[in-house]
Amino acid sequence: MPGVVVCHGSAAIRERLAITAQAVPALLPVRTAGSVEELVLHARRQAPSIVLLDAHLPGVGPIEAIRRLALISIRVAVVMLAQAGDEVALDRAVALGARGFLAPDVGRAELAAVAAHICADVSVNARVGMRTRATDRDPAAVLAPIGTRPMSQVPQQNGERPIQLTQRELEVLAGMSQGRSNAQIGADLFLSEDTVKTHARRLFRKLEAADRAQAVAIGLRRGLIL
Repeated sequence: MPGVVVCHGSAAIRERLAITAQAVPALLPVRTAGSVEELVLHARRQAPSIVLLDAHLPGVGPIEAIRRLALISIRVAVVMLAQAGDEVALDRAVALGARGFLAPDVGRAELAAVAAHICADVSVNARVGMRTRATDRDPAAVLAPIGTRPMSQVPQQNGERPIQLTQRELEVLAGMSQGRSNAQIGADLFLSEDTVKTHARRLFRKLEAADRAQAVAIGLRRGLIL
C-alpha cells in the first residue's frame, strides 16, 4: 500500500494530520512534505495513493503540484486541505483533477471514510488494466479525477451549445434530481458537504442555471439525467 503524503506549508498542521492519518490503516505508510519539491521527491520514490495537499502551499503552489503529480502517476488522488469558502483555489484544483477538499482539522473517522472510497476506486482501476503511461495519454484524461469516467459530453441539440460534465458533477446532479440535500449527496459519494457545494457551483455555471430546480430541469431536458 503506497499510503499517503501530507503536504502542507505549516509544520504544526503537517504533524497533526500525520498523527491522524497513522491511525487509519488504509493510509499507511504516512509521509510528509513541506513543499512541492519535497512532495515530488516522495512521489518519484514511491507514488502514494493519496496526497493531502495544502490549498495555499508556498512556492510554486498547489496547482503546479497537481500537474507534476499527474506526470508521475495517473493514480494519485489529490485531496485539498482548505477551509470552506475558499472557492477560487478549490475550483481550479477540482478542475485539474482534485477529488475534493477537507478541512485541515479533519478527524480520523472522516479521513478513514475518504481513504476507503478512494482506495476502492484505485482497486477498480487496477483491475481494468490502467497501464498507459501518463505521457502517452491525452492531457485532459491524465488530469481527470481518479475513479471517474471521461467527461460526459451531451451532443448539441437544436442549436444549443454542448455541455460537458465530469462524472462527479453528474452524480451531484442526479442526487439533486432525487431531492437529496448536499449533506445527503455527500454521504452517498463519501464527500464532505462543502465539496458537494463546490461541484454544485461548477455544475450551475456549466448549465447556466440559477438554482437546483433549474439545473435539474436542464439536466432532464438535455438527457444528462433520467
